[in-house]
Amino acid sequence: MYLTGSSALPAAAQLLEPPLPKPPSQVQVARQFLLAVLAGNWEAAYEWLSPATRQTLPMAAFRTATLPLLAHTRHYGPAIDLYKLGYRLREGQPVQPFVAFTYRADTLGPGPHLQLDIAFPDSATRQIQEFRVIQLVRE
Repeated sequence: MYLTGSSALPAAAQLLEPPLPKPPSQVQVARQFLLAVLAGNWEAAYEWLSPATRQTLPMAAFRTATLPLLAHTRHYGPAIDLYKLGYRLREGQPVQPFVAFTYRADTLGPGPHLQLDIAFPDSATRQIQEFRVIQLVRE
């Protein structure tokens, strides 16, 4: 027999509030940031940056810094795919989590030429510390 309605729940369960929505992962944040940049939605992309990054990179400088991404998008198209994620280990510096994407059209050959790199200050933060295009060496 199944009970329906609020009277079917114990009193303690009725008092619990619904769980808070789960925050996006760093991969999701990086993807949303890149998609916003590639679509020219500067304000949405800028909001994903950490406060420290926004303080050193005003909106006008941010738009200029994204020009290399847009130039490559004209060549490869706007479709991106997750390439890798991990941690950068540099001597004397804190561990830095990163997420890297590639342009889908750039992966049709033996390997991609470019990596769209998004770095975070630590593994818990969901705000972007830095972004860049990395030229991959191909043999």
